[in-house]
Amino acid sequence: MKKIFFVLVVAAGFGLIACQSSPKAEGDGKTFGAGVADQSAALEFPAVMGQLDSMQTINVTMKGKVTNVCQKKGCWMKITDPTNTSTEEMFVQFEDYGFFMPKDLAGHTVIMEGKAYTDTTSVEDLKHFAEDDKKSKEEIAAITEPSVEKKFMATGVIIVD
Repeated sequence: MKKIFFVLVVAAGFGLIACQSSPKAEGDGKTFGAGVADQSAALEFPAVMGQLDSMQTINVTMKGKVTNVCQKKGCWMKITDPTNTSTEEMFVQFEDYGFFMPKDLAGHTVIMEGKAYTDTTSVEDLKHFAEDDKKSKEEIAAITEPSVEKKFMATGVIIVD
């Protein structure tokens, strides 16, 4: 009887582990969140940034190179142009904090699906993100003005390299 109970407990534990929202394989990459419906539809970073110059919000699939990830728990990342034709960065968060990215993802290329938009980030939020990024107290104290930024709210991300 004890052996049967032990087997059931172990099986239930494996079942719980399998149901967690860990990344799942899709092609050569790993998928987070809802995934990406059509990777081939991904727009290049400069194209999306250009559209945001004239539009407030765009529902889009786009490709970017990760430059930074929240070192506290992976709850945001910054991306740039993977072809290095642009030096602009975009701040990315994940819808409803439904998933997080690996903290060692900087340097990798991702395809994301979601909403690109322009928004003002408050001083309080900028300081919070700087703390997440383990900036020094001096760097955090130097943040005194809100920032207008191009952002992305991702519903799904796939690591492509």
